[in-house]
This record gives sequence, C-alpha cells and structure tokens, in this order.
Amino acid sequence: MENLLARKSAGDRRKRFDRKRLLINIPLFVMFTPIIVYFLVFKYIPMLGLVVAFKDYNFTEGIWGSPWVGLDHFKLLFSNPNMQNILRNTFILSLLQIVVGFPFPILTALLIHEARKLWFKKTVQTAVFLPHFLNWVIVGQIVITIFSQQTGIVNTVVEALFGEPYAFLYHEGSWISIFVGAGIWKGAGWGAIIYLAALAAIDTSLYEAASMDGAGKWRHIWHISLPSLVPTIVIQLILTIGGVMEVGFDQVYVLQNSVVSSISEVISTWSYKSGINGGQFSLATALGLFESLIGLTLVLLTNWIARRYNQGLW
Repeated sequence: MENLLARKSAGDRRKRFDRKRLLINIPLFVMFTPIIVYFLVFKYIPMLGLVVAFKDYNFTEGIWGSPWVGLDHFKLLFSNPNMQNILRNTFILSLLQIVVGFPFPILTALLIHEARKLWFKKTVQTAVFLPHFLNWVIVGQIVITIFSQQTGIVNTVVEALFGEPYAFLYHEGSWISIFVGAGIWKGAGWGAIIYLAALAAIDTSLYEAASMDGAGKWRHIWHISLPSLVPTIVIQLILTIGGVMEVGFDQVYVLQNSVVSSISEVISTWSYKSGINGGQFSLATALGLFESLIGLTLVLLTNWIARRYNQGLW
C-alpha cells in the first residue's frame, strides 16, 4: 500500500513538473510556430505533388484528375540513352565538390581562428564571406569574364607567355576545374561560419596548457582544434552526402555551354529543360523523386557508418 501511494505521489509530482515546464516554455513554442508553419506549407504539403510522378499529368485535368500510369515514367527515364550520362555527370561533379571542396571551410575557419590581429581577422572574414552574398548569375559572369578566350584576364597572360589563348571553358577538364573552384570560392567562407562557432566554444585553457608543454600552433590545431571539430564535421558531412545527387542548378546552368554538355548536363538542368521547358512534368517529378530517394539512402548509410564511431546524427 505504501509503495502504491509513493508511486502515485511521484506520478503527481512528475505531472506538476511537466505542466510547469510546459508553461515556462510556451514563449519558445510561440517563437517556433512560424518555423513549423514554414516547413508545413513549403516542405511537407508540397510532397503531395510527388503523385505526379505516377500520373500522366496535364493542366486540364489537374494533379488528382490526371490518369494513373504507375511506374511508366520511371521505366521511360531509365530507358533513355542519355540518362546514364546525366546520372554519371551529377555524381562526378557532386563527388568532386565534396572531396575537393569540403575541407576548405574547415581550413578557412582554422586559419581565421588562429589569426591574432583583430583587424586582419575581420578583413579576411569579410573577404571570404562576401562571395556567398553574390548571386550565381553574377559569379558566373565574373568567371566567364576571367576565363574568356578572347578578352579574359587569364588568357591575356597565357597568350603573352605561350603565344595563343586556351579555351578554358570549352575543354572538359578545365571546365570541371573552374566549376569546382568557383563553388569553393563562393561557399567556403559561408561554410566556415559553423566551424568558427565550434572553435569559439573550445576552452582556451586547453591551448594555454598545451603552450606550457611546449606545443606550437600546428600542435594546437592537430591535437585540440581538429578533435574538437570532429562532431561538427561529421554532422556537416552527413548533410552534404545527402545532397550528393543535387548539383546546384544555378551554378551549372550559368557556366555550362553546348561544347561541354557531355559533362555539364546534370539532373537539375535536364529537369528544367525537359520538365519545365519541355512540358514533361511527370517525367521531371519522377527523376526528382528518384534523386531524393538516393539522397535519403546515402544519408542513412553515412549516419550508420558514423554511429559505428559514436558520431551519428541520430
């Protein structure tokens, strides 16, 4: 009987505590409401439109009135002789962006964090963050202007040294290098913000203790800064791997040309040209759904691997 009363009393206290905690957090729930509404309206409700991938969609009958065709659009996609090349291009460009570009925000954050002159640190931060706020149309025109075969700054130097310009934007190898480099230049500074926040949270006494033991800057970075960044790096990597099939449309579209279309045509540009411009909405939706499923699979796989080392996102 006493145990029953004790459990009942504990349950009553827990309920009162939960109710009190709920009342305290009401302002936080109110602040979070716009975010919930945003994701419901712009992220979850539009998912209902994925049914278009399984229908022969037309404007007259609408989404729900269009005839059901099942997996016909998926079969048509993978019977397309160009689809294998498009998927390959998407995977290669995205993988290069991850392998080559992923370390740059980390390196940028470490270098800024190690700078001691405040004016120098602020100047560098501004310089590397600024490209993020430029639209890809502007960045693309800057890149094209720099590497233009006739009037580009780079080709002016190349022509002076070797006698003739080089068509950087019309050769596959150089186009890929420019594509990856432009992405790094535009995104490295912004990506470094997250790592700078993680570095700012490190206890400065760790650096002081290491300095007393004779450790220099490189030892600080290798034994303190980098290990402290591992959880953040893993989370960012998992999120990045999830978008491995989502090469940015803007970046590819403003830099591509017909000469290098064999390497620059990716899922997003093909969906735009065939889906929106060509009116094949169901086909483009089917390809987008396939892309999302691949991304979800890669996220789950990457997180499973990270959990093996106690670094999983969930």
